[in-house]
Amino acid sequence: MYIEQGYEGSFSLWKFWILPLGFIGFMILNYISVIYSPVSVDVMMADLIDKLGANLVLIILLVPLALGLFFLLGWVKLVQLQSIRALTTSRKKIDWKRIGFSFFLWGAITIVLTGTDIYFSPEKFQFNFQLAPFLKLAVIAVLLIPLQTSFEEYMFRGHMMQGLGLLVRNRWVPLVVTSLLFGLMHLGNPEVSTLGPGIMIFYIGTGLFLGIITLMDEGLELALGFHAANNLFGALLVTADWTAFQTNSIYRDISSPVLGWDILVPVFVIFPLLIYFFARKYGWKNWKERLTGKVATREVFLESQTNG
Repeated sequence: MYIEQGYEGSFSLWKFWILPLGFIGFMILNYISVIYSPVSVDVMMADLIDKLGANLVLIILLVPLALGLFFLLGWVKLVQLQSIRALTTSRKKIDWKRIGFSFFLWGAITIVLTGTDIYFSPEKFQFNFQLAPFLKLAVIAVLLIPLQTSFEEYMFRGHMMQGLGLLVRNRWVPLVVTSLLFGLMHLGNPEVSTLGPGIMIFYIGTGLFLGIITLMDEGLELALGFHAANNLFGALLVTADWTAFQTNSIYRDISSPVLGWDILVPVFVIFPLLIYFFARKYGWKNWKERLTGKVATREVFLESQTNG
């Protein structure tokens, strides 16, 4: 009963909409500024990196979202009077083993897939490793990227999913809406202007994957681990001149940017396989009920908590 955890504390539906609407409004303004900017996003990023350096630009990109995490958790704790545990999971306590397992699993898969791509297509990559800049990048990435990804998970798959679910009293609407909004949040990324709108299949598909594992597992733990690993290992291993994160990574992708199967395969092959693997490992059942079923009333939820 993950969505029903939103009933905990001082429950009022309006408390679920202040932060999401504010964040969505900010994203809309950011996208409008990108559309009407006389300078393209990739040119702007290149200019900033040339003036400030890749590591400082990365900090500038990550700090607002990292601070957003603490603001969101503070809102939930102080205004909603909801525990961080209830925002995170329906279990009696946060399962850190789940977070760690998902993190290291996707990290290992990312390393293997990246290594395979470099091995079979070495002409696409340039060895970029420099010890001092990389160590600085590693410190910044380890400290800030998990905060950035956790903010996005707690906002979309946590705060927003619970609020939507309690409003419409079902599970499929918050699953679909949060997946779409998560994808649309990336419209201002340089990848979209470079690769075209087709890249949104990846972003929305990733949001759908994270939403499914959150609802099926009745908690955010697997999504938190996956998202942190995805961004962290991506920033450390390979970046390109047309990506949102342009870092002092080990390799740089110097190939011509093309929307190919290497971007779409995760959505249609790897993510379904991961869902199947998680389902077997954690014994997921009642798929229809968990993904599309009704959300219990507050009275039923509180009664179940008392009896439990």
